[in-house]
Amino acid sequence: MSRMIFVNLPVADLARATRFYEAIGLTRNAQFSDDSGACMVLSDLISVMLLTHDKFRMFTPKDVADAHGTSEVLLCISCDSREAVDAMTEAALASGGREPRDKQDHGFMYGRSIEDPDGHIWEPMWMDMAALGDRPAGEVVAEAAA
Repeated sequence: MSRMIFVNLPVADLARATRFYEAIGLTRNAQFSDDSGACMVLSDLISVMLLTHDKFRMFTPKDVADAHGTSEVLLCISCDSREAVDAMTEAALASGGREPRDKQDHGFMYGRSIEDPDGHIWEPMWMDMAALGDRPAGEVVAEAAA
């Protein structure tokens, strides 16, 4: 069986967050959603659980981070093309998101950064694996960080 991932995010306004994630292409799974959380399906193996702060607190003894002022995680999601990266970003911007940094274009890799209404940062990216060739280990990481 393939492993699945469920990314759990605290949200201040569940309806607003659900609309945002629907706008960027995720689908709500009603079977795992209620008035305290929405299961948003990204792929067969990846879902994003949008949880009200009260619901989120049930799973951790720690304070809920304010992602508008604190970096908690950067979520990178692959896209099929540069155009798909731009389409996701533009949909996010039209749905209440913002772009916290400039796009990154390294030729073989292209990415943008979007912030949802609760401050969670997603980074849609496209990479041309064929263009990487036989580069030595670490070279790609160093180039992407430059």
